[in-house]
Amino acid sequence: MLICNYTSPLGVLVLGAVSNRLCMCDWADGAHHEKTLLRVARRFGAAERQCRCDVTDMASRQLDEYFEGRRKLFDLPIALAGTDFQRLVWQCLQHIPYGTTVSYAAEARLLQRPTAVRAVAAANGANPLSVIIPCHRVVAADGSLSGYAGGKERKRMLIEMERGGLPWV
Repeated sequence: MLICNYTSPLGVLVLGAVSNRLCMCDWADGAHHEKTLLRVARRFGAAERQCRCDVTDMASRQLDEYFEGRRKLFDLPIALAGTDFQRLVWQCLQHIPYGTTVSYAAEARLLQRPTAVRAVAAANGANPLSVIIPCHRVVAADGSLSGYAGGKERKRMLIEMERGGLPWV
């Protein structure tokens, strides 16, 4: 697995690629970064090596555009390291429109599993492609910010940015 750092306005993201597909975009100082790195490397049977490649360069360019407010959707070849249920949840996340939020309960209903709210939240928390797969768009039922691997402040800033403000400018 080839990994490199991407410096965003909100901190460093670690990008990872296998077979020229992005498999990780994780906050370097995130609560579960080491666990995510190990899980992804183990899933693909790959040792990590510091090196850029075409897909990490493409991801860096698209992340630049996103943080500049010029990109709303990511168009990257990805490889997902997760269970069937986690991949289903992560696919659902990709359909939450830019600038909007949904609750974990609403996400569970979209998946036609209305009683699986905690499982959906856990799958969101295991998302190895932060920002690219927008788990930051999922909030608590009352609209408050709940957990996010990159921290609640980053989650707030990402949501605020998508709603029309670039809070770091």
